[in-house]
This record gives sequence, C-alpha cells and structure tokens, in this order.
Amino acid sequence: MSDGLPVIHEVAEGVAEVTLNRPEKMNALTPEMICRLADAWDAVQADPLVRVAILTSAGDRAFSAGADLGRLTTLLTRSREPEDEWDERLRAEPKLLNRAMLRRTDMTTPVIAAARGAVVGGGMELLLACDLRVVSEKSVLGLTEVKRGLIPAAGGVARVARQVSAAHAAEILLIGDKIDAAAAYRMGLVNRVVPADQVLKAARELAAAMAENGPLAMRAAKDAMVGSSGASLSEAFGIEDELIKGLLRSKDAREGSKAFMEKRRPEFTGT
Repeated sequence: MSDGLPVIHEVAEGVAEVTLNRPEKMNALTPEMICRLADAWDAVQADPLVRVAILTSAGDRAFSAGADLGRLTTLLTRSREPEDEWDERLRAEPKLLNRAMLRRTDMTTPVIAAARGAVVGGGMELLLACDLRVVSEKSVLGLTEVKRGLIPAAGGVARVARQVSAAHAAEILLIGDKIDAAAAYRMGLVNRVVPADQVLKAARELAAAMAENGPLAMRAAKDAMVGSSGASLSEAFGIEDELIKGLLRSKDAREGSKAFMEKRRPEFTGT
C-alpha cells in the first residue's frame, strides 16, 4: 500500500476499512500497531456513519503472524524498556491491548475479516474476534501458542471454545498445529473460502450488503448475540426484549416497515 502507516483506517460509503500494513514483517503486531488499532476501533464504534468494518492486511504472505516477538513481546514481558512514544503509551495503558484485539464487549459495529496467507497467533485471535470471515484458499490458520509454552490469551481460548465444537477447539488449542482453509470452513471457523485475489472483493460485497441494513438493528443484533452467549434461555430472552424496545422507538424501524409497504428500498439513518 502507498500509505506508510503500519495501520491504515479509511471510511467510505458507510464501510470502514482497517488495514494492517506491515507486509515485510508478515504484519506482526508492534506496540505502534496496537495503539493505532485500538484508536481505529474506538473511532469505528463512535462513528454513527459507519455501518460495518472490514479488517484486512497488505501483502499475501500473512494476515498477521501475531505479536512481533522483538518489539511487542519484549515490552510486555518487561525484558526491554520503552523506546518511543508508542512503547510509553502501551506501558501506561495496558488495556489498549484488549481494545486493539477486540477483546471487548462494547464493539457492536459488525466487523468482517478479509485474510490472505498465514493467520496465526494474535492474527488468528483477531480473526476470531471478527463477526464474519473471508479467507484465501491457501490460508493456514492456527493458535500455536502452546508450542511456545503459552496460551492465546488475547481472546483466543475464550472465543474458539465458543465458536466450534469442544473436540475441534481442543485440537486447535492443545495440539497447536496449523489447519488449512478447507478444514477451517468445515469446522465453521470461516464463512467464505475464495482465491487470494478475491478475498477483499468478497469481503467488500458482504459489507456493501450489510451497509444497506438498519445500522441500529445490526448493532443490536450483535449486542444480543454476544450478550446472550452462555446465558440461560430466559436471560437471553430478556436481552432481546430490552434491545427490541429501543429499536421499536427508532425512526429506522418505522422507515423499514414503511418502505416494505411501499415496495421500495429503505433509507436508514441510524436514528
């Protein structure tokens, strides 16, 4: 990409695109990238004009190889002292890591992953944090932390255990081997498997379709989906009830019904 920033955040026609832009290092995450990612997600969530976001990366080798062991890991383990403003900020605000990795429950804007190449470690955790996932036919995916004496503790354990069967989760977490895109699709980890040069196109098509939906409704649906995970059925019904009350009072709900009766496309405003 032409922009020299390691994380690029752009918005057009209701769709935000957040791009990991360090292809020469397999988009491995540095302290600067963590800070910029956290800021990008905060901006996406706060922008009423953004209806859906895409997380993608530059280059074909890797969506992200996870943490940069020399820059991020050494800072987090305190084996090196801060060397620049990004190091200082991350050391001072450790919760930035959670925000950057979407290890949060307040991110109600839908996010689509568009991944090419290797999706491993922290890159896999970012993919798992996205709501829909498009990957390349040649992608390999994995949570390999146990091979280094660690666990994927930026959301990987919690999310994979909820998203696939117990047997598949155990295979991914305890063996630590990479799986190919076809296996990931069979497990239900990804939504689309396409040629590498079609990954971003497919994600943008999904985003365009979603951008036509009611933005309040999509945020509420995601909020209910996340909030009711692990809840009892009665608790889940209660979450639905609270969210639909707000939607029924919205202009978008009235517009949706009116447009249906008038046989036209609704013009949602997010209000």
